Amino acid sequence: MKKELIEKNLIVKLTFEFALDIINYCEMLESKRKFVVSNQLLKAGTSIGANAQEAQNAESKKDFIHKFKVAAKEMDETNYWLLLCKYAAHYPHDESLLPKLESISKIINKIIASSKKNSTN
Repeated sequence: MKKELIEKNLIVKLTFEFALDIINYCEMLESKRKFVVSNQLLKAGTSIGANAQEAQNAESKKDFIHKFKVAAKEMDETNYWLLLCKYAAHYPHDESLLPKLESISKIINKIIASSKKNSTN
């Protein structure tokens, strides 16, 4: 994927950068031998951006909305794993990830809502 394509689309850019942050955080978790949580978080946290990117080539408005709904589910799962890391004893926590996820969540939920509204008009 070319950098120009990422830079032109805000949600693709934000989710790509978030995925890179998740990769770095999961590497740190693995260095602390927190393999199970790291694996789950890596899958969910990077899937948000993969679904946002996939939505850019959706076959229809319905498919576009579906891809972002999948991204929203992955956000919920990512939030769960990040909260576990935050509150579990002996787990390192990155304070920057939850606010970044919240910002992405607001944008994705707005995309879903406006896409649904536009598809009914």
